[in-house]
Amino acid sequence: MYIYNVTINIEETIHYEWLNWMKDEHIPDMLSTGKFSKALMTKVLVEEEMGGITYSVQYTTTSKETLQKYYDEDADILRAKSNRFAGKFVAFRTELEIVSEHNG
Repeated sequence: MYIYNVTINIEETIHYEWLNWMKDEHIPDMLSTGKFSKALMTKVLVEEEMGGITYSVQYTTTSKETLQKYYDEDADILRAKSNRFAGKFVAFRTELEIVSEHNG
C-alpha cells in the first residue's frame, strides 16, 4: 500500500472557504477517480513562521502503478480546480510506502 500525501499551507483569510471546498469537493473528487481507497485529512499543530494554517491530506492507494495512473489521467485536471485559491496556498507532495501497520 502507498500513501499520496499532500501538505498544504493556506492563508488564514480564505481558510474556511478552502477547508469547505476540500471536504465537500476536492477530496470527494479525488476518491471518485477510483484510484484511492480512503483519504485522511489532518491539521498540522505547528505554528508556521510564514503564517497560514497547514493541513496534511493522505490518500491511500494500492500500488505505485495506480498512483502513476492518477498522475497521468487525473492530476492536472484536479489540481487546476484549485486555481480559485491561486497565490493563497503552498502545496508539498510526497509519496509514502506503508511498511507496516499496527492497531492497538
